[in-house]
This record gives sequence, C-alpha cells and structure tokens, in this order.
Amino acid sequence: MRARPVETVTAISRAARFTKRSIKAGSKRHALRLTLSMLDMTTLEGKDSTEKIRALCQKAISPSELFFNPPLPSAAAVCVYPTLVPIAREAVAGTNIKVASVATGFPSGQYPLDVRLDDCRKAIEAGADEIDMVISRGLFLAGRYDDVRREIRETRAACAAASKSIGRDQVHLKIILETGELGTLDSIRFASDLAIDAATSVSGLPDPTDGEVFIKTSTGKIQPAATMPVTLIMLEAIRDHFLATGLRIGMKPAGGIRTAKSAISYLVMVKETLGEEWLTPSLFRFGASTLINDVVRQLIRLDMPRASPVVGAVRYAASYDPTE
Repeated sequence: MRARPVETVTAISRAARFTKRSIKAGSKRHALRLTLSMLDMTTLEGKDSTEKIRALCQKAISPSELFFNPPLPSAAAVCVYPTLVPIAREAVAGTNIKVASVATGFPSGQYPLDVRLDDCRKAIEAGADEIDMVISRGLFLAGRYDDVRREIRETRAACAAASKSIGRDQVHLKIILETGELGTLDSIRFASDLAIDAATSVSGLPDPTDGEVFIKTSTGKIQPAATMPVTLIMLEAIRDHFLATGLRIGMKPAGGIRTAKSAISYLVMVKETLGEEWLTPSLFRFGASTLINDVVRQLIRLDMPRASPVVGAVRYAASYDPTE
C-alpha cells in the first residue's frame, strides 16, 4: 500500500470552511437532534463506579427532563471499560442504546496481543455490542505496518468468533488511531487507509456490512484529540475506499468536541465529504459526553415556547459532568 500525500495547508483551509456555513433555525434543530442520536456517551476513568455508569446510562436514555415534542432522541451508545459492561447492559436494557467497550489494552495498546484479544472476547461475552480497539502506535511509528495490519485483522476475527460463539449478531469494531500521536496528516491518512484495508480483508470473514467497521480519531486521553482537519482526512480515506469498493466505513471523532456549534460543523463536513447516507448513527458517531449538555441547552433556546419548566431543564442539562 502506498501512502497518499496530504497537502496540509489546503486540508486545514478546507476544514475551516465547514465552520462558516450559515444554518437556519429549522436545519439547526434537526442537526442538534441528530447529534444527540449520534453520541457515544463515554466515561473511562479509574474512579468509574456502578453509580456513575448508571447515571451515564440514564443521561443517554433521557438527555433532558424537559418535555419536548417530539421527544429528544436517546444517545447511540454508552462506552465503558470491559469490567463495567454488565452494569451498562442492565441499565440500558429495553432501549436501542448499544454498549461499547474499549479493549485491546486501552489506551496504550502496549499489551501482548493475546492479552488484548482476550480483552475483546471477555467484553463481548459480558454483553458489549461494539469494541473500540486501539492500534499500537509504537509499531506504526516504527514502520512495522504489516504488524499493525495483522493485529487489526486478528482483532476483527476474534470479535467475529466471540460473537458467533455466544449466538449474537456481529459485534462492530471501531479502530482508534490516536491521531495526536501520529504526528502529521500524511501519517494519519496512511494509518486510516491501513486500518480500513486491514479490517475489510480478513481471511474467512465476509465484507463488513454498513458501519460494522469504524475508524476513530482518539482515546480522549491525550491532546490534540479530534480536530476538523484530522477528521476531514479520515473522511476522505473513507470516501476513497467507498468509491473503490462500495463498502461503507463508519467514522468517530472523539475527544474535545464540547459545543453544539462545533458538532454541527462536523455534520456539515460529513455531508459535503461523504453525502447524506453517512448522516446516521450507524455510520457516524461523536465520542463525547459533555457535548450533550450544550446540545440540550441550544434545543431549549430553540424550543423555549414549547418547553417547561425551562429552569429545571437547564439545571439538569448542566448537572452531569462525565469525563470524555
């Protein structure tokens, strides 16, 4: 696989233009509701507890205590450590919310491969619908691209085998590149192409269905995390792969997206780069938790004549402060 060079200045300029689109009130309301439905509500801290996971799940189910007509959509998923998957699974039972789990030695990816694969299997057996894996940035930066490719393939194969062994639908796989550690947009584009190629060419497995494979910017543990230029480069890798193969790969920017205005700019970028088909939780997610507060606040402002009690809703929207 040959690296595709990126014109860094041009990419940064193109990404900036998406932030300058004028959005009418009706379109803004639709975009904000869509953002809620695309959220992977996340808490990945050493202090995570049963109570914190249940609170996170309740927020994912009901983003606001305020009455909206129609009701606000629930989040797409909650994302937790493997040991907390059963708690999340119980808390979202009876809803359409997925349970995602970070695995493969999150966030460093520096564990032996057999340990990382076992991490995936145990999370799936515990009830995870989605696995957010991390690539080994050490291997990638050392130029050991075949090893990175092999590890991604083995991870997808392990997820498929674990799903089959317990009679569940295929678990979806999100591949975290940790773009803040890759250095350049050229490296990020190459890592995106490598991850997509590896995950879609696993011996013995069929081509992934829409959204069965995602690429994801970050763990949220280092800065910079998700940025508009980085996400644009990854979206273009997805677009080029789709044009070549017809396969739809999902995208998840994660970390640092905290305002409704920023989220809408990302949605504009997705629509203009990939088309409206990608404007669905099955193909695009935001890895965030605090973002939900500003999205609800903006919807309250737009729908205030129909919203009551406003003060209580604003307090509720700002009351939860999980960590991305």
